[in-house]
Amino acid sequence: MKNQAMDYLRQELENFETISKILINPPGSIPRLEHIDIYGDCVPLHGDVGGDHMIFVDFNNRYDMDTRIRIAREKGKKEVEEKLLLNTSRAGILILDVSGHSITDAYLAGRLHDAFLTGVLYELHNYGEITARLFETLNTRFYDSLTIDKYLTLLYGEISEEGTFRFISAGHPGPVVFSNKYNKIIEMSGDRLVTYPPLGMFPSEDDIDKRRHFSQIGYKEKYTVNEINLMGVGDIIVLYTDGLSEHRRNGEEYFPGNLEEILRRTKDLASREIFDAVKGDLARFAPPQDDLSYVVIKKTA
Repeated sequence: MKNQAMDYLRQELENFETISKILINPPGSIPRLEHIDIYGDCVPLHGDVGGDHMIFVDFNNRYDMDTRIRIAREKGKKEVEEKLLLNTSRAGILILDVSGHSITDAYLAGRLHDAFLTGVLYELHNYGEITARLFETLNTRFYDSLTIDKYLTLLYGEISEEGTFRFISAGHPGPVVFSNKYNKIIEMSGDRLVTYPPLGMFPSEDDIDKRRHFSQIGYKEKYTVNEINLMGVGDIIVLYTDGLSEHRRNGEEYFPGNLEEILRRTKDLASREIFDAVKGDLARFAPPQDDLSYVVIKKTA
């Protein structure tokens, strides 16, 4: 009986892992924009899945933007039509980190994956773009269902062909910006890197159901959108989880000094090549102790 129970648990875990793999970005899902080169991936600490997750939103390939624009125009929704048009020249990237790095932590990542993409459909229909309202709703939903010892951080940002990067952060590390002109990582002012508590940790201050979500430890302020106007030619943005920023050996930190050096050496390469160079440099520095995920965004013209 004991062997049968172990076999059952093993099969269930394998089934869970198989389902989780479905949510991994398939080849070709990375957005393609004029003048912007993007590459990113998750490298789980154990197996093929873990607590990190990434979603690319290539509006042009994931959605039928022409039909959405036509319908908005026919219905006289001019503002929605204009926002949809803007989406044809920008792309979204969501990167998240569940506390923990086991295979079963991928369950929370999977819940966020489906909730986010379902919300995007409503956002595009009602507003023509992804707004902060979606993340307020996600925060409320996850506040209702997470335990105090399990949480997730996320950053959702959109890069335009002109090089503007707009983003919302829920307890997540802010972007790194490497300047090609100055050949170094640029220090960003705090007012451009505003972040909020991890998703679901506090109920939202302006939640219409606030009376049903009483919190003795306070409420989360309304999300605001940060904006970075990159970008000169050759400038690089790196989005990442703490598997990169907390990478160390014997107390020596990899980040940001070693990252800056490898970006300096590889800044003329394509984003995929920069990604691979950073991955190799991280491995040479020390064995990984956490899931590792990052995205390289480079302005090419």
